[in-house]
Amino acid sequence: MTRDEGRGRVALVTGAASGIGLATAEVLAARGWRAVLADVNLEAARAAAARLGAEAIALDVTDEAATEAAFDEIEARLGPVEALMANAGLIQPGATPEALPLAEFDRIIAVNLRGVYISCVAAGRRMAPRGRGGIVVTGSVTASRTAPLHAYAPAKAAVVHMAACLAAEWGRSGVRVNAVSPGYVATPPLRAAIERGLRDPRLLAEAAALGRMVKPAEIGTAVAFLLSDDASAITGIDLPVDAGWLAAGHLTTYGGPRAAR
Repeated sequence: MTRDEGRGRVALVTGAASGIGLATAEVLAARGWRAVLADVNLEAARAAAARLGAEAIALDVTDEAATEAAFDEIEARLGPVEALMANAGLIQPGATPEALPLAEFDRIIAVNLRGVYISCVAAGRRMAPRGRGGIVVTGSVTASRTAPLHAYAPAKAAVVHMAACLAAEWGRSGVRVNAVSPGYVATPPLRAAIERGLRDPRLLAEAAALGRMVKPAEIGTAVAFLLSDDASAITGIDLPVDAGWLAAGHLTTYGGPRAAR
């Protein structure tokens, strides 16, 4: 891809202060997009934006009025938002349903599902009348496989389906909506869990066809593709970026994926 792929067009990334959101903002900025990093942690977003030559804005995606105001502010200062990565979300430690407080369930649904919907609607209501725009939501491989994540996984499954629903809704208006579903990505929270002995990196890698975890920038590259003109005929899909975890994870019952030839 060329450096001017984005041609100065505005791309908003929510949850962009760290992890997948930050990696995506980095890729988009490198490809010529005018990236706006939105996060509840404004200080961290500003620090990252300064390094990228990008913009930063405080945003709680669960606040509909604040989200609409953020879009208004960005468009007044920088021009129309032509791309959105609705990425802001909370992680959930594995737990039994009996041990998951309903308040925590509600909090995860509020951010990971309702917040994504609010962001998408704010973008779509502006993009559709202009006849162009691209949206990518962050799903998860847990959207299509069982996991002891009884709030996170259902929320991600709903987000993936939401992308297809919105793609059908806005397609004739020139707005494309897709999902990217990461596998196990070496983000700060996962690295911290590994350091605390809560996750085994060997098992995470062995379950994937490629025998490794995913790098954050690999998610960013997939998002950048789906937002680019090269993906102009792609909408309503869920793109797993998981090093082949979905393809090979079940092979543990057959001794694991085949060794390298």
